[in-house]
Amino acid sequence: MYQYEIRAHHGMCLAFFEGKGYSSEFTRCMAEIKRKMEENPMVCITAQTDIVCRACPNNKEGICVSAEKVAEYDRQVLLRCGLSGGEVMPFLDFQKQVYNHILLPGKREEICGNCQWNALCNRRKYDNEGKDIRTV
Repeated sequence: MYQYEIRAHHGMCLAFFEGKGYSSEFTRCMAEIKRKMEENPMVCITAQTDIVCRACPNNKEGICVSAEKVAEYDRQVLLRCGLSGGEVMPFLDFQKQVYNHILLPGKREEICGNCQWNALCNRRKYDNEGKDIRTV
């Protein structure tokens, strides 16, 4: 059983989130989700609308206005982490997969370099254990 659904690409977004977002409501919601994920709940990895999407202004009746773009982000994260949509695992295990297969080898920008938040993500670097070691 799982507590939350998390879009695959949101594994990257949560790693880089620093209190900025589409709106104050979205930012508040994202900060709360990040706090909940640090408690390591069971999550279902999905390529559909999730708890992060619920406060996003791009979510129009459960469908992202950038659906094709974010679907490709999800597909790439699943592929590179060797995961399938619908897999259930502790969030920190999922986060570790994202770190090991995407963030540490420097592959994030290949996946979502066209995201409007790319400049924020480019400022952060991680060590081999996924700890934030530098913000430039």
